[in-house]
Amino acid sequence: MSAAAQVPAPAPAAAAPAWMQRFSSLDRAQRLRLGIGVVLLVAAAMAAVLLGRQQDYRVLFANLSDKDGGAIVAQLTQMNVPYRYTEGGGAIMVPSDRVHDVRLRLASQGLPKGTVTGFEVMESGRFGVTQFQERLNFQRGLEGELTRSIQSLSSVQSARVHLALPQQNGFFREQQKPSASILVSLYPGRTLDRAQIAGIVHLVAASVPELQPAAVSVLDDSGKLLSQSGEAGNGAAVDAQQLQYVQQIEQQYTRRIMEILEPVVGRNNIKAQVTAELDFSQTDSTQEQYRPNQTPDAAVVRSQQVLESRETATSTSTGPVGVGAVANQPPAPSAAPINGANPAPQAAGQAGGQQQGTDTGSSKRESTTNYEVDKTVRVTRGNNWAIKRVNAAVVVNYQSVTDAKGKVEQKPLSPEQMEKMTALVRETVGYSRDRGDSVNLMNAPFQQEPVVANDTPLWKQPETQELARSLAWPVGMALFAALVLLGLVRPALKALGGPRAIPMAGAQLDAVEADQPERPALPAPAKKEQQAVATPEQLRLEEARALARSNPVAVANIVKNWVGGETA
Repeated sequence: MSAAAQVPAPAPAAAAPAWMQRFSSLDRAQRLRLGIGVVLLVAAAMAAVLLGRQQDYRVLFANLSDKDGGAIVAQLTQMNVPYRYTEGGGAIMVPSDRVHDVRLRLASQGLPKGTVTGFEVMESGRFGVTQFQERLNFQRGLEGELTRSIQSLSSVQSARVHLALPQQNGFFREQQKPSASILVSLYPGRTLDRAQIAGIVHLVAASVPELQPAAVSVLDDSGKLLSQSGEAGNGAAVDAQQLQYVQQIEQQYTRRIMEILEPVVGRNNIKAQVTAELDFSQTDSTQEQYRPNQTPDAAVVRSQQVLESRETATSTSTGPVGVGAVANQPPAPSAAPINGANPAPQAAGQAGGQQQGTDTGSSKRESTTNYEVDKTVRVTRGNNWAIKRVNAAVVVNYQSVTDAKGKVEQKPLSPEQMEKMTALVRETVGYSRDRGDSVNLMNAPFQQEPVVANDTPLWKQPETQELARSLAWPVGMALFAALVLLGLVRPALKALGGPRAIPMAGAQLDAVEADQPERPALPAPAKKEQQAVATPEQLRLEEARALARSNPVAVANIVKNWVGGETA
């Protein structure tokens, strides 16, 4: 025991960091839990960073056919480009920073092939192209350009143009005329009006030489013929215009009724429907008027014919006989006037030459005169689209009446109110008894639709489920990190906060510092008040206490060795 008492105290080693001393004081299980907790926290932090830095995907191509979509996906796989599909597979998405690069690279390979090709098909001319191939390429380019123009319309989703361009030959007397067919696919909920259809027809007709608008047919994706030509087209156009006009008239009357009665009965307390019958018949009228016969001096002569004949018997006559200048003269022209009395036969005979003797005979004169007849021709074509009949049906809700107790009740209208409202409706629609118009106004309570309460639990509602899906990952990561922190890291950090309690070594350390135990080899130390000079034993005890305070781990190991029976 004396030898043990004379063992010199070991020199104090260099002080280790506090966190290292605390970590070395932990047992194996605590160290394992601390290491697992730190690893899990680092993994959660890395996952959050990677998810936060996830690439933004944008649409590469949309509305692709299955063939083009498969070719593009195969090419993206070869290019090692990540891709995604939108919901329903309507579009292919790639990282936003690679959209333009991928589009250019796919375009260099001719993808997607479903794109419309215009006159750029003429740029890839090959040597030895025949005339037929040139004509075919020109027709394909023209069809592609027309397709692009038609697809630029806001209502048209896609279009196809087919041109029939016959080969012109100067040896044919009758040349065949070109024709065109157009198939358009519209966006859901959109239509083409008559003006747009006519615009498409004239666009194609003006782009192809000698193509008449009547030879252009426009169809929709359901096979319905949108354009009409010839007489059928005119009739169909008029029918559509007539139907539109009738709808406009009915809507105008309905709006008038609503505007005149809503201030009286309140909004949403009136329903009105108007049916109008219009006369679309076209009338052609031709009228001829003749003025009565007028006097001859006031009439206008159109033509006149006079026929005169004369038979003469002569007893003795001398005239130009024989050969001579007088005998060769032609007879004098007739001097009979158009209008007037017949001249005497003798005067007529003297004009023709010299006569001697007595003339006896008969004469006949016929005159035919045609006068102009007054005629008035009047052609009237009527297309007034006049209103034949108007039928109006109006339903008015019961009026709300509040009694003295403040209770609201529904009561019918009085007969005077009904009569006044009926008169207002008649004046609004221009009621005419002669046309056979009818106006019916009925007062009835409106059925109130019950408000259906949403009994779906909050956790089953689609909005809640969508919110839960969006927050599931970040909330789950946060909870996981909290569990790791509280379950593994926090106990380990708490254990690092103070020295580990060793039952036997701690008791002896307390005895060394406080109780000053009596050892066999060392006499009991004297109190400081009684000792003027410290003995060597007291100095060793003070050093032991200082070592225990500065490096409790080393002191604990020494005590542990003492207890275990090991000698220094």
